[in-house]
Amino acid sequence: MVLAFVVLCSTLTVAFNNHYCGGTLVETAVFQKAKGCGMEMQNPSSEGCALTKKHCCKDEIVVIDGQDELQLTYDTLTFEQHLFVASFISVYSNLFEVLDRNVSTYQYYKPPRVIRQLYKLDETYLI
Repeated sequence: MVLAFVVLCSTLTVAFNNHYCGGTLVETAVFQKAKGCGMEMQNPSSEGCALTKKHCCKDEIVVIDGQDELQLTYDTLTFEQHLFVASFISVYSNLFEVLDRNVSTYQYYKPPRVIRQLYKLDETYLI
């Protein structure tokens, strides 16, 4: 289970979307686009104005690539490695035995016979 989790984490590719406003990090999003701070500039060409201002906001995408080379060809394995894999699978599959039914260990238990009542021998009675 742990090995499967390690393989999953090592092959996973993650993308972080960062939104900077004025040089400070405002928002970070994973697997989706960052919404931003709401200060993005509109396109001034639609109003007929030729003024252009620098944007104070910047979007940055950081991608962490996972491992892609996990395919192992079995042609390169030696005889000893084949023997190890076969014996490991055989031993590991026999570790877990499934019981067919609930086995009660007290099913055939017979309680001891009571010859005399011992608690009456040690008691004292006030009259």
